[in-house]
Amino acid sequence: MATTLTTDRLLLRPVRDSDLETAYAINNDPEVMRYLNGGRPVPLERVRDKDLPRMTRHHPAIGGPAYWAAEDRSTGRLLGWFLLRPVREGDSSLLELGYRLGRDAWGRGLATEGSRALIRRAFTELGAERVTANTMTVNAGSRRVMEKCGLRLLRTHFDKWPQAIEGSEHGDVEYVLDRADWADPSGRTDPADPADPTDEPDRPTG
Repeated sequence: MATTLTTDRLLLRPVRDSDLETAYAINNDPEVMRYLNGGRPVPLERVRDKDLPRMTRHHPAIGGPAYWAAEDRSTGRLLGWFLLRPVREGDSSLLELGYRLGRDAWGRGLATEGSRALIRRAFTELGAERVTANTMTVNAGSRRVMEKCGLRLLRTHFDKWPQAIEGSEHGDVEYVLDRADWADPSGRTDPADPADPTDEPDRPTG
């Protein structure tokens, strides 16, 4: 099973412990974290001791980690990461998609490009029957990315947040894409799309 994925502009690879500095910086950009924790600071210890171990964890159902670091192929610079993980442990039929990119990577269609590559992997390599993604109802940019990737709105739900943030009173939305509705006639992992100014980071759950 592939340990890296490439698109026109991205190299996706497993997250490493050496990604700590960039992960800490991204997690402490208030704009990036707006729909995650309201832009509150995230301690270095939290990123090092909780976030990175979760991001490098091996999932037997998918044959590796669920988080993919996203590097700019032209510069090698780490831009952020994507998520494709089992919703139910040990079962790859339902996979959750997520993404978090640094602000300087926004508005270029990269979230869509990387997500499409992982969706293709979900259906062609991992045996998924459905891909799901969640974000805040008010996160219009992330919802646009999901729609560009072919996901459809399934429901609005109201889960209890540890700390309420602006917009959380409107709940979260779940989008889904079933294998039967997925099509990739070009066979490419990186369909060419113009840059979209609404291409912003999602709020991955967990």
